[in-house]
Amino acid sequence: MSASAIIWPSKYLPGTTDNFVSNETITSNLSSNNIWPLLSDITKWESYYWNVSQITPPTGDPTLVESSEFSFSTFGFPPLPSRVVESTPPTTATPGRLAWIAESTSGEPSSHISVYHAWLVEDLAGGRVRILTQESQIGEAAKGLAGERPDRMLNGHQDWLVGLVKAAKEAKECA
Repeated sequence: MSASAIIWPSKYLPGTTDNFVSNETITSNLSSNNIWPLLSDITKWESYYWNVSQITPPTGDPTLVESSEFSFSTFGFPPLPSRVVESTPPTTATPGRLAWIAESTSGEPSSHISVYHAWLVEDLAGGRVRILTQESQIGEAAKGLAGERPDRMLNGHQDWLVGLVKAAKEAKECA
């Protein structure tokens, strides 16, 4: 079986943007059905990811579905207006896919950023789940992030994955 991949809009194709990060984990004793509710419900993010705040969920339902508009603050940016461009819950045959575009063009040009952040959640043989998150960025702020060492974006997204898996395991134990 080959692993599924993120579907990229040409504007954000990795290798053509100012910054790109990729984080992945594969863990056992969980399924995509354990992960998806924690990922797709934006109001749950703060419970397992330290680097997110000032969340404004979509009107009416905190679940991120295609065309949902929301905002959140991360990596020191003011709340980023965001729009979901892909949201497909996982099935036994297909991976879950979640992606949004976030853009900030206010203030100084050095703080401008345009982001495509995508997630893939898929079940693997042997009771395992694969979670892939990738982000491609354009703008002066993205150039600044790309040059940081240690890489805050790479490390922050890894923390997001670790927190997501931990929260899913805890929720499963309590069920």
